Amino acid sequence: MDASLEKIADPTLAEMGRNLKEAMKMLEESQSRRVEDENGKKLMSEDIPGPLQGSGQDMVSILQLVQNLMHGDEDEEPQSTRIQNIGEQGHMALLGHSLGAFISTLDKEKLRKLTTRILSDTTLWLCRIFRYENGCAYFHEEEREGLAKICRLAIHSRYEDFVVDGFNVLYNKKPVVYLSAAARPGLGQYLCNQLGLPFPCLCRVPCNTMFGSQHQMDVAFLEKMIKDDIERGRLPLLLVANAGTAAVGHTDKIGRLKEFCEQYGIWLHVEGVNLATLALGYVSSSVLATTKCDSMTLTPGPWLGLPAVPAVTLYKHDDPALTLVAGLTSNNPADKLRALPLWLSLQYLGLDGIVERIKHACQLSQRLQESLKKVNHIKILVEDELSSPVVVFRFFQELPDSASHVSESESSCVLASDSVLKAVPEPNTAPSAVNRERHSCDALNRWLGEQLKQLVPASGLTVMDLEVEGTCIRFSPLMTAAVLGTRGEDVDQLVACIESKLPVLTCTLQLREEFKQEVEGMAGLLYVDDPNWPGIGVVRYEHANDDKNSLKSDPEGENIHAALLKKLNELESDLTFKMGPEYKSMKSCIYIGMASDDTDVSELVETIAVTAREIEENSRLLENMTEVVRKGIQEAQVQLQKANEERLLEEGVLRQIPVVGSVLNWFSPVQASQKGRTFNLTAGSLESTEHTYVYKAQGTGVTPPPTPSGTRIKQRLPGQKPFKRSLRGSDAVSETSSVSHIEDLERMEHLSTGPEQNTQEMAHGPEQPPGDSVPPVSHPEALQNRAQHPEDNHPQMRKPGSRDLRFTQPVNSHL
Repeated sequence: MDASLEKIADPTLAEMGRNLKEAMKMLEESQSRRVEDENGKKLMSEDIPGPLQGSGQDMVSILQLVQNLMHGDEDEEPQSTRIQNIGEQGHMALLGHSLGAFISTLDKEKLRKLTTRILSDTTLWLCRIFRYENGCAYFHEEEREGLAKICRLAIHSRYEDFVVDGFNVLYNKKPVVYLSAAARPGLGQYLCNQLGLPFPCLCRVPCNTMFGSQHQMDVAFLEKMIKDDIERGRLPLLLVANAGTAAVGHTDKIGRLKEFCEQYGIWLHVEGVNLATLALGYVSSSVLATTKCDSMTLTPGPWLGLPAVPAVTLYKHDDPALTLVAGLTSNNPADKLRALPLWLSLQYLGLDGIVERIKHACQLSQRLQESLKKVNHIKILVEDELSSPVVVFRFFQELPDSASHVSESESSCVLASDSVLKAVPEPNTAPSAVNRERHSCDALNRWLGEQLKQLVPASGLTVMDLEVEGTCIRFSPLMTAAVLGTRGEDVDQLVACIESKLPVLTCTLQLREEFKQEVEGMAGLLYVDDPNWPGIGVVRYEHANDDKNSLKSDPEGENIHAALLKKLNELESDLTFKMGPEYKSMKSCIYIGMASDDTDVSELVETIAVTAREIEENSRLLENMTEVVRKGIQEAQVQLQKANEERLLEEGVLRQIPVVGSVLNWFSPVQASQKGRTFNLTAGSLESTEHTYVYKAQGTGVTPPPTPSGTRIKQRLPGQKPFKRSLRGSDAVSETSSVSHIEDLERMEHLSTGPEQNTQEMAHGPEQPPGDSVPPVSHPEALQNRAQHPEDNHPQMRKPGSRDLRFTQPVNSHL
């Protein structure tokens, strides 16, 4: 590109191109953070605004500052992918803004000729590409601004005295603007604010409820509304139709709507993402009918991946005076220069490049749509014609038994392709249960969408909530593919990720009821119904001092649940555990995430209950420890004082005198017994240390109380993660592993019942008398034998019937 810039005769244009290239290269490069100065002044000057420097800064320093402001803290927010995928065509669009500022410095005559040429060329190219013959173009930064100008043009066209009488004309005969119920949110309010019209001038047309798509405008109902407004003395002014709704990309019946508009003199304006398909060779009939409308709004920037490119509103009108009054045309050259970035980008891409980008986006949608048709538990929300570049899908649970009735989960998750089926609950199913199941399915779809967005970021997926269908996932490559660089391999990866997540979704939905029953049958646990949580369920532990009727915060319960959450996460299971407040409550509870089919729900619930009970008892023990220790210290002080008095009586007063006592102890030593006390924290009492001095061994004292344990907590095999069902005896165990396990058991049985009997007789010697109880001492050979055969040391590893071998020898009586 540098060699081509040298051929430009104008040095200013060549320098501008080089500066833009260097600036974009500097901004796009991923640079590491600069090393902070020792005093930290450099970092402070970047974060805190300071006064303008008197000497000024060079371009590199300024661009470095811009880069720091753009990327910010990389740990908090990732870098924008749009900056990384601008490409050469994006540089042309950005160059247009710089050229616009440079061209504005020309003299008026040259500026007028240049801006007229740019505006006429861009208008002609767009009208030919999108099949809108003999149209005019208005370029605007805000997408809705073009529609506001069109409404103003329609008002001037229908109200001849509007320029003179103003709002008095509108008051006598109120205008009506018709919008589809599927229009993008906030559009009607924006129009009323820009035009100064009251909200009753806005009329929302419902979508189909019986036939056709649920996102298409109801034409019969629209005709009825128009007739009613005419009878009430109102003026039907403008109708906004959709060629690809903002949510699901459905197209209204543009042909029939155009007939009604011609019959009643209504201005027809069309917008939507499906207008991009007008540039292709094959166009659906519903989208092709938009070429006969009065105006349309195009957004070529996201379609072609062009940054900072204005939107375009194409319209047909013969009166230049009204278009000037409405603001669609302007005599200001700066307004005409808005088309310069698009003028440069269209020339750079060419007709083939424009068509290829739009065609590529449509192929991505068709590729995903055809792949999802083969995936179970995925329903696609499409319209009658399959040429829509928007794919909306949703996870749903199929009928478990038969198609004769609709279960609760099916009633909440089912969708239809052409005509959307409404949720039909069972005759004995309460509406609240159906709504709860629908919210549960929406939460799973929300989780699926977030997972797919993280796994395949190049897909540009969007999670949205629809009124009838619920939470869905939208794939609209026309708005994202050119910017993110989406390819066919990304679509295949997306389908593979969906298939990998479906087993987790189906199992989680199936295990919810089992988890609820297990929690309700477990003492001390309370099941929390939170349908918005995408997991198997939410549970709360009710401690002894828990006020079940109060919704206030519970500090003791928060501490127990925080410790419980820590314990559960330390188990390193496949489940995710989180702690949060209960829905409409401030009490803490444990949120359990998605589960697989081999999850043992009973063991999970049992572990939660046992662990929480253990934490509570330990906390009780710690709370009572202070009082126990205080009483023990007081008792120890009393006993020590008593022991000192006994010693004084035993030894006499003379032995307490320093000099005399030393002499007496030298000639007649005192044979005093060593007495001491030890404090047993488990029993909370003082014990004598006589056993320690006599037997030279530390006593065990009182046996501590056993730790609460569950009856259903199973012994895990080596390598088996917690909360997993044992695969022993199932089809999942391979034949090799089963044979090796049986061989291990046989080897253990042989070692425990074979030659050990003779060894036992030789080691024991003659039989000991019944009354002679001598503590056994392990023999060195026995220790070595135990090390070689560890199964003898662990009773749980021995088979039933095997003998517990003890290699001991008698202890001499003098010991």
